Amino acid sequence: MPSRVTIYDVAAEAGVSISTVSLALNTPARVSTRTRQRVLAAADALGYTPKTEAVAKARRGVGRIGVLAPFTSYPSVARRLNGVLREAAGLPLEVVLFDEESAVRSASPLLESLPLTGQLDGILVVSLPLEESVAGRLRALGLPAVLVDVRHPDFDSVHTDDATGGRLVAGHLVGRGHRRLGFVGETQQSEDYLSPARRRLSGYRAALAEAGCGLADTHVRFVEPSVGASAAAAGALLSGEQRPTAVFAADDTLAAGVVRAAHELGLAVPGDVAVAGFDDSDLAEALDLTTVRQPLEESGRAAMELLHKRMTGKDGAAVREVTLRLELIERGSS
Repeated sequence: MPSRVTIYDVAAEAGVSISTVSLALNTPARVSTRTRQRVLAAADALGYTPKTEAVAKARRGVGRIGVLAPFTSYPSVARRLNGVLREAAGLPLEVVLFDEESAVRSASPLLESLPLTGQLDGILVVSLPLEESVAGRLRALGLPAVLVDVRHPDFDSVHTDDATGGRLVAGHLVGRGHRRLGFVGETQQSEDYLSPARRRLSGYRAALAEAGCGLADTHVRFVEPSVGASAAAAGALLSGEQRPTAVFAADDTLAAGVVRAAHELGLAVPGDVAVAGFDDSDLAEALDLTTVRQPLEESGRAAMELLHKRMTGKDGAAVREVTLRLELIERGSS
């Protein structure tokens, strides 16, 4: 009975190393088309039968990218994904989505338990804190990874400066003559990291202090990420005698809740209270909302480009950080 053909036989037949055969079958995007075809021809000639999925990937010449993000919870993340998919459309890659419900925990349960070995050739982590234990796991596996809207010294990242965004809003509102300011942001479930809302608040608070205004703790609210929760908190904030004359919300969804609360109290926007958000979502345009525009699609595109370079060995060993520019969009709400 003839012995079973092994990967060693395929390597000898193709005139390549065993590791090259493994790459050609399991992470085909990391070898040239010519090499991959030589390996496949050798496997066919010898009757080698690796895992069906590996052969299918090799014949298509694709790799598999995992994108882990809170897609269903934040409209901004879905727009980042649009940029990822547009960039990936021109590359030999499959994109697999993993939805994490929350972006405000210090650790991602899904990322901690994700089966990475042999199933993914690269991963994008979008708008989720990277726990050190998970970072260590990614390093140990040697899995190419790029972070979006998150930073870690060991991994490439694409991000904006949230504190700068808060400063942009503060400068705009102070410039409009406001001296009693408020803030509504998303509740952070752990103190192990600083969420985007906290970073935006820090820039906002610092710029207000520099302008001689300050931000009273009683004018700061943290809520669950919904219009209803924001409206309830803003309603209480805007009901007092010393209510803020302007409120910065850490994203456009929360800003919509502030606008709703103002209307329910009979307050004119911006005559009685100015409102500003963050992201420049479709909601911001519909509400004529002043907001900070993030280059969301561009962040996804840039991250996909970085990841593909890592996967194909076209980047050096140095970690790359790409910082994208924020822009204040002035509309009728302020």
